[in-house]
Amino acid sequence: MASSDEKPGPTPVVTGDKPTPPGEPTTLSSKILDKGAAMMQSLKPVKEMKQHVCTFALYAHDLSRQIETHHYVGRLNQDVLQCAVYDSDKRKANLIGVEYIISPKLYETLPEEEQKLWHSHAYEIKSGLWVNPGVPQMLEKPELENMACTYGKFWCTWQVDRGDRLPLGAPALMFSPQPVNLGRVRPDLVQRRDEKYKISTEELRGSRVDIQEPEVHPNADYWVKHNKGFAVDVKPADMKRIAPFP
Repeated sequence: MASSDEKPGPTPVVTGDKPTPPGEPTTLSSKILDKGAAMMQSLKPVKEMKQHVCTFALYAHDLSRQIETHHYVGRLNQDVLQCAVYDSDKRKANLIGVEYIISPKLYETLPEEEQKLWHSHAYEIKSGLWVNPGVPQMLEKPELENMACTYGKFWCTWQVDRGDRLPLGAPALMFSPQPVNLGRVRPDLVQRRDEKYKISTEELRGSRVDIQEPEVHPNADYWVKHNKGFAVDVKPADMKRIAPFP
């Protein structure tokens, strides 16, 4: 099924502003198990998430659909970051996707068709849309200068903006905001974010004018130059046969 505006099937009715998954309240025994496991297990990959970034993303097949996203970032090395993406920074936030972020050096090594799936971050950062809530600008600035040169590939697995209370259908590729008409983030989304964190995107934009704007690779942000997005379909396929076990 295509990652389109059309819902892939009936879902439970949404109550309130935010889609919440159906299900019974967590039992006391499950809570005790979770607390005990957290005390005894290392959870090393999760603890490697050191940054919280709030920004915005656009659906690659429909730029009118835009969402606020919360990236919890872990650094594999200086050239590769991986982000668990949530729909809010609340304790019960929904995990809605994953983004991989790579340096321009690694981006250059990708095949041409693969490069088309990645977006640049320069405009997103220089425009003040990308923020690390609560982090002083003086501490944030060097990281922003590095991030402005990077490329990201973001797959959304849970389309909460259309009211889905469970992750339904195929994943959707997401694009970053860009300084062209269809790529601009809706003012109401930005205003709501700014009010929540008591920040001014306009002032952040002014404080970042000295961040050097890199030359974006021509295959990144493919839609800007070619007016073509990307949609994902799921279709039946014959399973590959393997030899039986002895």
